[in-house]
Amino acid sequence: MEIDTKTLLERGVSDVIVRKELEKKLKSGKKLRVKLGIDPTGADLHIGHAVVFKKLRHFQEAGHQVIFLIGDYTARIGDPTGKSETRVMLTEDQIKENMKQYIDQVALILDMKKTEVRYNSEWYKKMTMAEILELTSHKTVMQLLQREDFKNRMKNNQDISITETLYPMMQGYDSVMLESDIEIGGTDQLFNMLVGRDLQKKMDCKIIQNVLTVPILEGLDGVEKMSKSLNNYIGLTESPREIYGKTMSIPDDLIIRYFELGTNVPLEKIEKFAKELKEGTNPRDLKMKLAHEIITLYHSKKDADKAEQEFVNMFQKKDLPDEIEEKKLKEANWNIVDLVTELKMVASKSEGRRMVEQGAVKVDQEKIDSIETEIDISSEKLIQVGKRKFLKVKS
Repeated sequence: MEIDTKTLLERGVSDVIVRKELEKKLKSGKKLRVKLGIDPTGADLHIGHAVVFKKLRHFQEAGHQVIFLIGDYTARIGDPTGKSETRVMLTEDQIKENMKQYIDQVALILDMKKTEVRYNSEWYKKMTMAEILELTSHKTVMQLLQREDFKNRMKNNQDISITETLYPMMQGYDSVMLESDIEIGGTDQLFNMLVGRDLQKKMDCKIIQNVLTVPILEGLDGVEKMSKSLNNYIGLTESPREIYGKTMSIPDDLIIRYFELGTNVPLEKIEKFAKELKEGTNPRDLKMKLAHEIITLYHSKKDADKAEQEFVNMFQKKDLPDEIEEKKLKEANWNIVDLVTELKMVASKSEGRRMVEQGAVKVDQEKIDSIETEIDISSEKLIQVGKRKFLKVKS
């Protein structure tokens, strides 16, 4: 796919700092070093993360050198961006565990053969106290406390650890060490990325990075940022069936945004979809196209076709999925809330109670209307939670 400057700087982009500078760099014909850093504070990536990786892929396809920086050292602190309280520092073992799946998941989007993968422990493990003090001398406490989340914490008399105030400096120093021409990140990373640009200037670097931000994708609830902790996400490695069902659940007013940020569908076609929506096209039809596009990106067209057919069978023909996972449990008698929790069909008992009370739990296709219901699984039972989760269970 040929990528032009307009696509690089406008599709799925919020801010470009400084645009004229970056346009000049792009016109120079120089192979630019384009950095994206991510801390392995969790094991799984979702399509919210993919927004920034897709922009990185645009630069890769335009012939530039992509640098995927894994913040294995900065993850110990944790980026305080958007946090209302101090994060618990991660251990080295936790970080290693989280890192295991990152490369495989990123490879769904980037061409890893053309990607420079780096770890910021390469330089932070070697730094002396004198070097750390020299780094911190380039910023004042007052400058670092201008971050919106720090301001809010001070206003509410909440603690801010010294390690957290160091985080923007450390992210900025990554740019110095990597000699990045461009840094890409979410809009919530703007402060940290500008610190990198400022440090490059103050440390007399030959290269001063430009900053490009991408929008933060809302989750399935249409309100909060997509996040695994809020259970409003679509995971890159989730099953095609799960991705399809989740995509069909997004609010109608996010359809076009998901097309633009979450797929490779050409903008002209997306504009056509937007027009069709305004003219009365059933949102469900466009969601089906959206789900198909997302599954094709991270699985295959064959998987997307199969997930679509299953959806049609389940919700239009009222059939069951072609394949339903089977599980065995030792005990035969279960309270319904305990059962769906044990089967991991809900995230917690409180969610299980809520799903039962909402009439979203069925056993053998019969709705369960009480959280006190007892289920005997000595003979096989079909358990359904919500519209998409099915399991066969037997003791």
